[in-house]
Amino acid sequence: MSRGYAFALLGGLVTLVFMVELLRRRRLREKYAALWIAVAVVVALGACFPQLTNWLAELVGVTTPVNLVFFLGLLVLLVVCVQLSAEVSGLEHENQTLAEESALLRNRLERVERQVGEQTPEPPVADPGPAGGTTG
Repeated sequence: MSRGYAFALLGGLVTLVFMVELLRRRRLREKYAALWIAVAVVVALGACFPQLTNWLAELVGVTTPVNLVFFLGLLVLLVVCVQLSAEVSGLEHENQTLAEESALLRNRLERVERQVGEQTPEPPVADPGPAGGTTG
């Protein structure tokens, strides 16, 4: 095994261990880790069986297997970008909905506070009696 394949195998294994650790610490959700774990496994398999990459390149019609690897890497990054864009769009919509609901609730609370303030009778003021004198 050449140093390039050993480096690819090491990179795949480090990525796999890193993803599992992030999952274990609940720093990454499963739906995001699945893609990266799949990439790590494919990289490790390609490093262990380089003839698989050559065979796949011939099957697809790519002259150099490295070009196929770069193209597949580009596709993976494109999928990740689209997935993250979809997530951000959903979060923006949810954030806008929550802001609108918060504004409506704040408005309702202010109206209720005004109604309660209007209904509260004024406390009685003690009458000092005629000409400020004491009664009794």
